[in-house]
Amino acid sequence: MGTPEFAVPSLSGLLAHGEHVVAVVTQPDRPKGRGRKLTAPPVKQRAIDAGLPVLQPEKIRGQDFLHRIRDFQPDLIVVTAYGRILPGHLLNLPPLGTINVHGSLLPKYRGAAPVQWALLNGERETGVTIMQMDEGMDTGDILLTEKISINSHDTSTTLMKKLAELGGQALIAALDLLRVGKLTPRRQDDSLASAAPPLTKTMGRIDWTKPAVEISCQIRGLDPWPATYTSAGGKRLRLFRPTVVDRETAVNFINQSATGLPEPIAPGTLCCADNRGLLVACGRDFLLIQEVQPEGGRRMATDAFLSGHPLIIGQQFETEV
Repeated sequence: MGTPEFAVPSLSGLLAHGEHVVAVVTQPDRPKGRGRKLTAPPVKQRAIDAGLPVLQPEKIRGQDFLHRIRDFQPDLIVVTAYGRILPGHLLNLPPLGTINVHGSLLPKYRGAAPVQWALLNGERETGVTIMQMDEGMDTGDILLTEKISINSHDTSTTLMKKLAELGGQALIAALDLLRVGKLTPRRQDDSLASAAPPLTKTMGRIDWTKPAVEISCQIRGLDPWPATYTSAGGKRLRLFRPTVVDRETAVNFINQSATGLPEPIAPGTLCCADNRGLLVACGRDFLLIQEVQPEGGRRMATDAFLSGHPLIIGQQFETEV
Protein backbone atom coordinates (compact mmCIF):
# COMPACT_ATOMS: atom_id res chain seq x y z
CA MET A 1 0.00 0.00 0.00
CA GLY A 2 1.65 3.21 -1.19
CA THR A 3 1.10 6.22 -3.41
CA PRO A 4 3.89 8.75 -4.19
CA GLU A 5 7.37 8.38 -5.65
CA PHE A 6 8.70 7.81 -2.12
CA ALA A 7 6.91 4.43 -2.05
CA VAL A 8 8.19 3.12 -5.40
CA PRO A 9 11.55 1.79 -4.10
CA SER A 10 9.69 -0.24 -1.47
CA LEU A 11 7.58 -1.95 -4.13
CA SER A 12 10.56 -2.36 -6.46
CA GLY A 13 12.60 -3.81 -3.61
CA LEU A 14 9.93 -6.41 -2.85
CA LEU A 15 9.76 -7.43 -6.50
CA ALA A 16 13.55 -7.56 -6.95
CA HIS A 17 13.83 -9.69 -3.81
CA GLY A 18 11.42 -12.25 -5.24
CA GLU A 19 8.55 -11.53 -2.86
CA HIS A 20 5.08 -12.62 -3.98
CA VAL A 21 3.24 -9.30 -4.16
CA VAL A 22 -0.40 -10.34 -4.55
CA ALA A 23 -1.80 -6.82 -5.03
CA VAL A 24 -1.01 -3.12 -4.80
CA VAL A 25 -3.32 -0.59 -3.14
CA THR A 26 -2.87 3.08 -3.97
CA GLN A 27 -4.81 6.34 -4.00
CA PRO A 28 -7.21 7.09 -6.88
CA ASP A 29 -5.92 8.96 -9.93
CA ARG A 30 -6.02 12.72 -9.34
CA PRO A 31 -6.06 15.81 -11.60
CA LYS A 32 -2.61 17.44 -11.87
CA GLY A 33 -0.93 20.33 -13.59
CA ARG A 34 -2.42 23.38 -15.24
CA GLY A 35 -4.46 21.20 -17.56
CA ARG A 36 -5.84 19.23 -14.58
CA LYS A 37 -5.18 16.01 -16.44
CA LEU A 38 -6.08 12.85 -14.53
CA THR A 39 -2.76 11.33 -13.43
CA ALA A 40 -1.98 7.93 -11.94
CA PRO A 41 0.10 7.75 -8.74
CA PRO A 42 3.74 6.64 -9.28
CA VAL A 43 3.11 3.39 -7.38
CA LYS A 44 0.28 2.50 -9.73
CA GLN A 45 2.55 3.01 -12.73
CA ARG A 46 5.20 0.73 -11.21
CA ALA A 47 2.57 -1.91 -10.36
CA ILE A 48 1.15 -1.88 -13.90
CA ASP A 49 4.67 -2.27 -15.32
CA ALA A 50 5.06 -5.36 -13.11
CA GLY A 51 1.66 -6.77 -14.14
CA LEU A 52 0.23 -6.57 -10.61
CA PRO A 53 -3.45 -6.12 -9.66
CA VAL A 54 -4.08 -2.52 -8.56
CA LEU A 55 -6.80 -1.38 -6.16
CA GLN A 56 -7.67 2.32 -5.84
CA PRO A 57 -10.50 2.55 -3.32
CA GLU A 58 -12.11 5.87 -2.45
CA LYS A 59 -12.97 4.42 0.97
CA ILE A 60 -11.00 1.89 2.99
CA ARG A 61 -13.00 1.68 6.23
CA GLY A 62 -15.98 -0.25 4.96
CA GLN A 63 -16.48 -4.01 4.90
CA ASP A 64 -16.38 -4.11 1.09
CA PHE A 65 -12.71 -3.14 0.94
CA LEU A 66 -11.85 -5.47 3.82
CA HIS A 67 -13.42 -8.38 1.94
CA ARG A 68 -11.49 -7.49 -1.22
CA ILE A 69 -8.19 -7.57 0.68
CA ARG A 70 -9.16 -10.77 2.50
CA ASP A 71 -9.70 -12.46 -0.87
CA PHE A 72 -5.98 -11.99 -1.62
CA GLN A 73 -5.10 -13.88 1.62
CA PRO A 74 -2.05 -11.72 2.40
CA ASP A 75 0.52 -12.93 4.93
CA LEU A 76 1.72 -9.35 5.43
CA ILE A 77 0.69 -5.85 4.42
CA VAL A 78 3.50 -3.37 3.70
CA VAL A 79 2.65 0.35 3.84
CA THR A 80 4.87 3.14 2.51
CA ALA A 81 3.37 6.64 2.31
CA TYR A 82 -0.09 5.39 1.38
CA GLY A 83 -1.70 8.60 2.60
CA ARG A 84 -4.57 7.33 4.72
CA ILE A 85 -4.96 6.08 8.28
CA LEU A 86 -5.75 2.37 8.22
CA PRO A 87 -8.47 0.90 10.47
CA GLY A 88 -7.59 -1.78 13.02
CA HIS A 89 -9.52 -4.56 11.29
CA LEU A 90 -7.33 -4.05 8.21
CA LEU A 91 -4.06 -3.72 10.13
CA ASN A 92 -4.70 -7.00 11.92
CA LEU A 93 -6.00 -8.95 8.95
CA PRO A 94 -2.71 -10.63 7.83
CA PRO A 95 -1.14 -13.26 10.11
CA LEU A 96 2.06 -11.18 10.27
CA GLY A 97 0.19 -7.90 10.67
CA THR A 98 1.02 -4.68 8.85
CA ILE A 99 4.43 -3.00 8.71
CA ASN A 100 5.28 0.54 7.68
CA VAL A 101 8.29 2.21 6.06
CA HIS A 102 8.47 5.62 7.77
CA GLY A 103 10.84 8.43 6.77
CA SER A 104 12.29 9.31 10.17
CA LEU A 105 14.01 7.79 13.19
CA LEU A 106 10.96 7.17 15.33
CA PRO A 107 9.74 8.30 17.79
CA LYS A 108 11.03 11.54 16.23
CA TYR A 109 8.78 13.11 13.61
CA ARG A 110 5.56 11.15 13.76
CA GLY A 111 3.18 12.37 11.10
CA ALA A 112 2.73 13.33 7.48
CA ALA A 113 5.90 15.36 6.77
CA PRO A 114 8.85 13.79 8.63
CA VAL A 115 11.44 14.54 5.94
CA GLN A 116 10.54 18.22 5.72
CA TRP A 117 10.48 18.73 9.48
CA ALA A 118 13.90 17.14 9.92
CA LEU A 119 15.26 19.79 7.54
CA LEU A 120 13.22 22.63 9.05
CA ASN A 121 14.63 21.83 12.47
CA GLY A 122 18.23 21.67 11.27
CA GLU A 123 18.78 17.98 12.02
CA ARG A 124 22.18 16.60 11.05
CA GLU A 125 20.89 13.03 10.85
CA THR A 126 17.68 11.24 9.98
CA GLY A 127 16.74 7.85 8.58
CA VAL A 128 13.98 5.33 8.09
CA THR A 129 12.10 3.15 10.55
CA ILE A 130 10.43 -0.14 9.78
CA MET A 131 7.62 -0.37 12.32
CA GLN A 132 4.74 -2.64 13.21
CA MET A 133 1.65 -0.55 12.62
CA ASP A 134 -1.05 0.05 15.21
CA GLU A 135 -4.01 2.44 15.16
CA GLY A 136 -1.98 5.38 16.48
CA MET A 137 -0.10 7.97 14.42
CA ASP A 138 3.25 6.21 13.87
CA THR A 139 3.22 4.84 17.41
CA GLY A 140 3.76 1.13 16.69
CA ASP A 141 6.72 -0.98 17.79
CA ILE A 142 10.04 -0.37 16.04
CA LEU A 143 11.38 -3.34 14.09
CA LEU A 144 14.47 -1.87 12.41
CA THR A 145 16.09 1.53 11.79
CA GLU A 146 18.66 2.78 9.30
CA LYS A 147 20.38 6.18 9.59
CA ILE A 148 21.60 8.71 7.04
CA SER A 149 23.40 12.06 7.31
CA ILE A 150 21.80 15.31 6.16
CA ASN A 151 24.12 17.65 4.28
CA SER A 152 23.91 21.44 4.11
CA HIS A 153 22.48 21.44 0.58
CA ASP A 154 19.84 18.75 0.99
CA THR A 155 16.27 19.77 0.17
CA SER A 156 13.14 17.80 0.92
CA THR A 157 13.34 16.51 -2.68
CA THR A 158 16.92 15.23 -2.49
CA LEU A 159 16.57 13.89 1.04
CA MET A 160 13.28 12.16 0.25
CA LYS A 161 14.90 10.39 -2.69
CA LYS A 162 17.74 9.14 -0.48
CA LEU A 163 15.32 7.99 2.22
CA ALA A 164 13.05 6.28 -0.31
CA GLU A 165 15.95 4.13 -1.54
CA LEU A 166 17.10 3.49 2.03
CA GLY A 167 13.53 2.55 2.97
CA GLY A 168 13.37 -0.07 0.21
CA GLN A 169 16.65 -1.58 1.41
CA ALA A 170 15.62 -1.52 5.08
CA LEU A 171 12.31 -3.19 4.23
CA ILE A 172 14.07 -6.14 2.61
CA ALA A 173 16.52 -6.40 5.51
CA ALA A 174 13.57 -6.48 7.92
CA LEU A 175 11.82 -9.24 5.97
CA ASP A 176 14.98 -11.34 5.91
CA LEU A 177 15.30 -10.99 9.69
CA LEU A 178 11.61 -11.76 10.12
CA ARG A 179 12.01 -15.05 8.26
CA VAL A 180 14.73 -16.28 10.61
CA GLY A 181 13.03 -15.05 13.76
CA LYS A 182 15.53 -12.28 14.50
CA LEU A 183 13.24 -9.29 14.21
CA THR A 184 12.50 -8.17 17.77
CA PRO A 185 9.85 -5.45 18.25
CA ARG A 186 10.91 -2.52 20.45
CA ARG A 187 8.40 -0.18 22.06
CA GLN A 188 8.75 3.50 21.28
CA ASP A 189 9.67 5.90 24.07
CA ASP A 190 6.78 8.35 23.89
CA SER A 191 8.71 10.91 25.98
CA LEU A 192 11.09 11.34 23.01
CA ALA A 193 8.33 11.75 20.42
CA SER A 194 7.94 14.80 18.20
CA ALA A 195 5.32 15.65 15.61
CA ALA A 196 5.63 16.20 11.84
CA PRO A 197 2.27 17.74 10.89
CA PRO A 198 1.31 18.64 7.31
CA LEU A 199 2.94 21.73 5.82
CA THR A 200 1.02 24.96 5.24
CA LYS A 201 1.58 27.81 2.79
CA THR A 202 2.04 30.35 5.60
CA MET A 203 5.18 28.49 6.73
CA GLY A 204 6.95 29.87 3.65
CA ARG A 205 7.09 33.51 4.79
CA ILE A 206 10.71 34.51 5.48
CA ASP A 207 11.64 36.57 8.53
CA TRP A 208 15.02 38.10 7.66
CA THR A 209 15.76 38.93 11.31
CA LYS A 210 16.37 35.23 11.93
CA PRO A 211 19.89 33.75 11.59
CA ALA A 212 20.89 32.72 8.06
CA VAL A 213 21.25 29.08 9.08
CA GLU A 214 17.60 28.97 10.23
CA ILE A 215 16.34 30.59 7.03
CA SER A 216 18.44 28.13 4.99
CA CYS A 217 16.77 25.24 6.80
CA GLN A 218 13.38 26.81 6.07
CA ILE A 219 14.12 27.26 2.36
CA ARG A 220 15.47 23.73 1.93
CA GLY A 221 12.76 22.08 4.02
CA LEU A 222 9.95 23.76 2.06
CA ASP A 223 11.49 23.11 -1.38
CA PRO A 224 9.57 22.43 -3.61
CA TRP A 225 6.31 22.97 -1.66
CA PRO A 226 5.04 25.28 -0.34
CA ALA A 227 8.34 27.13 -0.98
CA THR A 228 9.61 30.15 0.93
CA TYR A 229 8.91 33.67 -0.25
CA THR A 230 9.75 37.30 0.31
CA SER A 231 8.63 40.57 -1.29
CA ALA A 232 10.73 42.38 -3.90
CA GLY A 233 9.23 45.63 -5.15
CA GLY A 234 5.79 44.61 -3.91
CA LYS A 235 5.83 41.30 -5.76
CA ARG A 236 6.31 37.85 -4.30
CA LEU A 237 9.63 36.14 -4.99
CA ARG A 238 10.18 32.49 -4.08
CA LEU A 239 13.71 31.54 -3.03
CA PHE A 240 15.70 28.33 -3.54
CA ARG A 241 19.26 26.92 -3.27
CA PRO A 242 20.55 28.91 -0.28
CA THR A 243 24.10 28.92 1.03
CA VAL A 244 25.00 30.38 4.42
CA VAL A 245 27.78 32.97 4.09
CA ASP A 246 29.70 34.26 7.11
CA ARG A 247 30.33 37.96 7.60
CA GLU A 248 33.96 37.97 6.44
CA THR A 249 33.10 36.20 3.18
CA ALA A 250 30.10 38.47 2.68
CA VAL A 251 32.27 41.57 3.06
CA ASN A 252 34.53 40.23 0.30
CA PHE A 253 31.47 39.74 -1.92
CA ILE A 254 30.33 43.29 -1.23
CA ASN A 255 33.77 44.81 -1.82
CA GLN A 256 34.13 42.96 -5.13
CA SER A 257 30.83 44.40 -6.32
CA ALA A 258 31.86 47.89 -5.11
CA THR A 259 28.43 48.58 -3.66
CA GLY A 260 29.74 50.33 -0.57
CA LEU A 261 26.78 49.52 1.67
CA PRO A 262 26.61 51.51 4.90
CA GLU A 263 27.00 49.82 8.28
CA PRO A 264 25.14 48.38 10.01
CA ILE A 265 23.44 46.39 7.25
CA ALA A 266 19.80 45.76 8.15
CA PRO A 267 18.35 42.23 7.84
CA GLY A 268 16.70 41.72 4.47
CA THR A 269 19.09 44.08 2.64
CA LEU A 270 20.16 42.97 -0.83
CA CYS A 271 23.93 43.32 -0.74
CA CYS A 272 24.94 41.80 -4.09
CA ALA A 273 23.11 40.62 -7.19
CA ASP A 274 25.18 39.02 -9.93
CA ASN A 275 25.93 35.65 -11.52
CA ARG A 276 26.97 34.31 -8.11
CA GLY A 277 23.47 34.85 -6.73
CA LEU A 278 21.58 37.23 -4.47
CA LEU A 279 23.43 38.00 -1.25
CA VAL A 280 20.95 39.00 1.46
CA ALA A 281 21.71 40.10 5.03
CA CYS A 282 20.04 38.13 7.84
CA GLY A 283 19.77 38.58 11.58
CA ARG A 284 23.09 36.77 11.78
CA ASP A 285 25.32 36.11 8.75
CA PHE A 286 24.13 36.25 5.16
CA LEU A 287 22.40 34.03 2.61
CA LEU A 288 23.44 33.55 -1.01
CA ILE A 289 20.33 32.63 -3.04
CA GLN A 290 21.08 30.89 -6.34
CA GLU A 291 17.58 30.14 -7.67
CA VAL A 292 14.36 32.15 -7.59
CA GLN A 293 10.83 32.04 -8.93
CA PRO A 294 9.14 35.37 -9.67
CA GLU A 295 5.43 35.82 -9.19
CA GLY A 296 3.65 34.18 -12.12
CA GLY A 297 6.92 32.84 -13.56
CA ARG A 298 9.02 29.71 -13.55
CA ARG A 299 11.85 28.70 -11.27
CA MET A 300 15.23 29.82 -12.65
CA ALA A 301 18.86 30.58 -11.82
CA THR A 302 19.34 34.04 -10.33
CA ASP A 303 21.50 35.30 -13.22
CA ALA A 304 18.68 34.42 -15.66
CA PHE A 305 16.21 36.22 -13.40
CA LEU A 306 18.40 39.33 -13.13
CA SER A 307 18.68 39.67 -16.90
CA GLY A 308 14.99 40.52 -17.06
CA HIS A 309 14.35 41.73 -13.52
CA PRO A 310 17.15 44.08 -12.38
CA LEU A 311 17.28 44.62 -8.63
CA ILE A 312 18.67 47.61 -6.76
CA ILE A 313 21.56 46.93 -4.40
CA GLY A 314 20.59 48.12 -0.94
CA GLN A 315 16.86 47.50 -1.39
CA GLN A 316 14.99 45.74 1.35
CA PHE A 317 13.33 42.38 0.91
CA GLU A 318 10.16 42.53 2.98
CA THR A 319 8.82 39.84 5.32
CA GLU A 320 5.15 40.58 4.74
CA VAL A 321 3.75 39.87 1.25
